Amino acid sequence: MSRILLIEDHERLAGLICKGLAAAGVAVDVVSRVDAAWAAIQRLSYQAMILDRGLPDGDGLILLQRLRKAGLGLPCLVLTARDALHDRVEGLDAGADDYLPKPFAMDEMVARVRALLRRPVVLSALDPSYGDLTLRTDTGVLWCGDKSAPLSPAEMQMMVLFLRSGPDVVRRTALESAAWGLSEAVTPNALDVALHRIRRKLLVIGSKQKIVNVRGHGYALHEQDAAQ
Repeated sequence: MSRILLIEDHERLAGLICKGLAAAGVAVDVVSRVDAAWAAIQRLSYQAMILDRGLPDGDGLILLQRLRKAGLGLPCLVLTARDALHDRVEGLDAGADDYLPKPFAMDEMVARVRALLRRPVVLSALDPSYGDLTLRTDTGVLWCGDKSAPLSPAEMQMMVLFLRSGPDVVRRTALESAAWGLSEAVTPNALDVALHRIRRKLLVIGSKQKIVNVRGHGYALHEQDAAQ
């Protein structure tokens, strides 16, 4: 299932958008602030985002400009009550892929999101890599040299976080959020099962990297010696 990020501070509208997209098979994480959206994008791998302009901590275009300057080509649909021509031009110039003024028909919004999800991410950041590992996020395949292993969507999201964090510790809650979103309920042992599967795949492809448990803190990638 595709997962997108919705940045919208109007609670009722956000709920309606989530409901409409869920019916179309699209999972949605919702945040209401620019800073929360930036943090979510650093932690998770989304296929697109829906961005409101009038947010409590500033214009949503601030976030969009920051993403584009960082080379992140996450497809973006801007929703806003500002429907003047210069507002639309401003949004597109900031890096928006599409622009939909409020009020809008839910069917049209869903259709526009589907179109974004079909669009290749031309400016996407390089596939995350660390040590001898590289993850192809377009195919969900983890590579070590010429050996590879396919990852489930949850496993891929976890490996994105691990590879971007390098040797730094990743907290259990961050891994759960990465794998199953910010709001989805997670069974107590779901993360342990997913970690076990990833560890097995690392062994199969012959990686020197292993996932270690840093007791009381979380998990981290650790390069094992060739002699081990």
